[in-house]
Amino acid sequence: MHSLTIYTDGACSGNPGPGGWAAVLIYGEHKKEMSGFEAMTTNNRMELTAAIKALQALNRTCEVDVYTDSAYLCNAFLNGWIESWIKRGWLKADKKPVENSDLWRELVNLSQIHNIKWHKVKGHSCNELNNLCDKLATDQIKLNAE
Repeated sequence: MHSLTIYTDGACSGNPGPGGWAAVLIYGEHKKEMSGFEAMTTNNRMELTAAIKALQALNRTCEVDVYTDSAYLCNAFLNGWIESWIKRGWLKADKKPVENSDLWRELVNLSQIHNIKWHKVKGHSCNELNNLCDKLATDQIKLNAE
């Protein structure tokens, strides 16, 4: 099975507002940068979209280390939130619907295809690849939200 590393980030100008997402995929000596824009979205949706777009770009089942500065994204997988939401029919403990369930469902589908390890990194620190993702995501907002 192929192994690769993915860094992701999402950004939003206002919340909600125009948003950007970005991912950097690293496989051996190869590095691919991806990014995109949505006119009206939230920061959390962009964080999830970045991971989805990166995982959708894979053309075979892989072992993937995903690095993100989003506690929202990491904690859902690492702290068992996803399993709880599924058991409750995509309701939170307070019986309210899970926000962004459309994106969470897609991530669940992708996690059944790939063996994913989620890693939380500190945002806006000295992590070169996380900073690159942040720049790519915010550049999308600057380029498209005029």
